[in-house]
Amino acid sequence: MVFNVKDSKERKIKTEFPREIAKMDHVWIPMSDGAKLAATIWLPKDAEEHPVPAILEYIPYRKNDFTALRDSIRHPYFAGHGYASIRVDIRGSGDSDGILLDEYLKQEQDDALEILDWIAKQPWSTGNVGMIGKSWGGFNSLQVAARQHPALKTIITLCSTDDRYADDVHYKGGNLLASDMLWWASTMFVYNARPQDPEVVGESWRDNWLDRLENTPPFVEEWTRHQLRDAYWKHGSICEDYAKIQIPVFAVSGWQDGYTNAVFRLLENLPNESKGLIGPWAHEYPEVAIPEPAIGFLQECLRWWDQWLKGKDTGIMDEPKLISWIQDSELPAVSYDERPGKWVADWSWPSRNINEKNLYLAEKKLTNEVMAGEETVIPSVQEHGFYAGVFCPFGQPGDLAADQRLENGKSVVFTSEPLQETMELLGHPIFHGELSSDQENALLAVRLCDKAPTGESTLISWGMLNLNHHYSHERAEPLKPGEKYKVTVQLDALGQQIPKGHRLELAVSPTYWPQAWPSPKPVTLKLYSGKDTNISLPVRIPQAKDAEYGHFENPETAKVMDKEIIREENRTRHVSHDLVNGIWKLEDFSDEGERKLHANGLQYGSINKNTFTIKENDPLSAKVTCEWELNVGRDDWQTKLKSYSEMTSDETAFYLVNTISAFENEEKIFTKTWRKEIPREFV
Repeated sequence: MVFNVKDSKERKIKTEFPREIAKMDHVWIPMSDGAKLAATIWLPKDAEEHPVPAILEYIPYRKNDFTALRDSIRHPYFAGHGYASIRVDIRGSGDSDGILLDEYLKQEQDDALEILDWIAKQPWSTGNVGMIGKSWGGFNSLQVAARQHPALKTIITLCSTDDRYADDVHYKGGNLLASDMLWWASTMFVYNARPQDPEVVGESWRDNWLDRLENTPPFVEEWTRHQLRDAYWKHGSICEDYAKIQIPVFAVSGWQDGYTNAVFRLLENLPNESKGLIGPWAHEYPEVAIPEPAIGFLQECLRWWDQWLKGKDTGIMDEPKLISWIQDSELPAVSYDERPGKWVADWSWPSRNINEKNLYLAEKKLTNEVMAGEETVIPSVQEHGFYAGVFCPFGQPGDLAADQRLENGKSVVFTSEPLQETMELLGHPIFHGELSSDQENALLAVRLCDKAPTGESTLISWGMLNLNHHYSHERAEPLKPGEKYKVTVQLDALGQQIPKGHRLELAVSPTYWPQAWPSPKPVTLKLYSGKDTNISLPVRIPQAKDAEYGHFENPETAKVMDKEIIREENRTRHVSHDLVNGIWKLEDFSDEGERKLHANGLQYGSINKNTFTIKENDPLSAKVTCEWELNVGRDDWQTKLKSYSEMTSDETAFYLVNTISAFENEEKIFTKTWRKEIPREFV
């Protein structure tokens, strides 16, 4: 996970603002149980004489070091335009008291309500508060909004989800997301082990550090225990009752983000004043995101805040429900600096501008005609999926899917005739299939690709389904070998142009490593053609008014805080194939660099290596390992953490190993290993 500030050729750095800014470091917000949460506050210097609304960002990633750079370009910008911008470390993170026991606990929400109480009582506050956050902060903004605190008037949620089971880094389509489940857990495992700053909390830092090291659990154990959509995942999933959110929501994402799907559900179900924005971006704020075009997103935030926190008419209520970027067709690349395209506007969602187009599967073709009675055999190829790219790109080099010709020979591909006219797609492709399996436990992965006349194949959407969940994600049941089942797989949303002369490819497979943990035994599926087997495409009809919208200002931010680069970033992704032993391996290495902040002298950095291994024809050989080395310190106070996480399985269970070691000034002061065996439930 990278928290750096990407440069943009168009970004303007602002150093003068309408209101002079004061920064309040190391503010303590008291909780009713005696705990204290650490905050940094930027606000106008005259706020006590002229109170202002507040904006809250509430995340566990450490305001004093690991997110300090990104905080410095955003929170002062809001403060300079007449807001108190408040950055709080969640309980158990940074300098805040306590231990962080899991994601999105009720305790986290309860603390947020107390923070809102505290903000509303401050002499510099008008009592009106908004929340903003990307990823974790976007999740908890939605969750806190559902708690209906009277001071919270609106939120801006970026790169987040309303559904913690179906649309997060743990499970997808009921399949264990091997690419991210352990990686994200290993990330939080080492992040949670970082110490408080002794210059802020005093001598208690070391006792707190040892407490966190000893008692913070590896989150992956709890996540793996809950393989179905049960009460654990329903907690914090605001899709369980959208009606609990009664304030306007601005939902933002990008086509390279892992959380784009949620924007469409939120717009369909939340209050009418809510709006959506989807650009070409990865998992990042749109004023610094890649691919270009980045936009003046902080200016858009100000328009939103001014409308709902200051009562100004900024014109947003006269604007479309959803503004999205339709990407031009591009040849496949694992990184793009920019994605050409156009902004389009839809005034409702679902949009009246979208028509469904069904293509049927027959004779390895996508056709407009229904052909009945044919069956296609789809065997397991365990190494299918190594060129899929990462589940949730952060904009690092190598994040995206490679040319899918590298994958198509490992799946069954249905190909259309060349398009007779250019097509624009916006929304979810949906695959409907009638199929059977030769095993009780099976999955189905579906890829949709744009095939150029020269042969290159670009992945534009994908989805998968645990076939044992064909009835519901709340219960799993064995398949009856040979019995026909009708299933539906919703692919990820897309905004994509397919030019005249290009073809569409639909690839299907019972494997997709390392995105999906493989079924216990090799699976052969049969797919039956006919009216029940097709792909439904969301074809958008271009509108004359599209050109009137999407004229965003160029990005502008406050100045990034001064820093010294000690070690530059470095990223590699390497696929290897041992032909003698039939072993395939993906090694994903990310040195996120090391920096020293001039303002507080803190020095920090991290290195992460993730390895995904599988042997041909042997699904039980699947193995994921995640390794971290992370340091934070100042002068003669230096700390370092090393962690190792591993996930394997046999036919009946998953096996988890998590080890962490802590070092103070290069002396090892702590080490502990957690081992856990967890039964498989048709995963």
